[in-house]
Amino acid sequence: MRFVVTAEWRENHLLRLVLAGFLVYVVLLWVTNALLFFVNMDLTPASVVEFYRGNEERMTPPRSYKVLLEISHFHLFAMGILVLTMTHLVLFVPLSVPTKAALIVAAFATALLDEASGWLVRYVHPAFAWAKFAGFVGLQTTLALLVGLVGWAVWRTPPNAYGGR
Repeated sequence: MRFVVTAEWRENHLLRLVLAGFLVYVVLLWVTNALLFFVNMDLTPASVVEFYRGNEERMTPPRSYKVLLEISHFHLFAMGILVLTMTHLVLFVPLSVPTKAALIVAAFATALLDEASGWLVRYVHPAFAWAKFAGFVGLQTTLALLVGLVGWAVWRTPPNAYGGR
């Protein structure tokens, strides 16, 4: 990350290519995340509750403890690394410190809410379906903002956040 801190990323075309390639993968993750959500449920509390708690009339079983645990095991690591990387990159975008702090908090909080809310719907109360919406929409929105800002910084080569031009 020395290239980003010293503003050398503007001259290092290979680093910009690496960052652009990474952003393409994040965009693909963003798209598949939305598709997976809407394949399994929609933006109604009933669909979220049915997905996690099952439906006797349709003979769909509730999500098991083991399935939720396996999904969380992978997601907690992968989303943690993704959010760490994206928020780290946004540190070098010329934005105010409060804006950067808000993006960082939003990214980590919505990722955690998105993961935790499935457990809460399944084992605590169906009303946590609203938390699932907030986590999903919040994470998708935050990731889109982070990708857009970092992409803009990579291609528009704005001044570096630590040393000006």
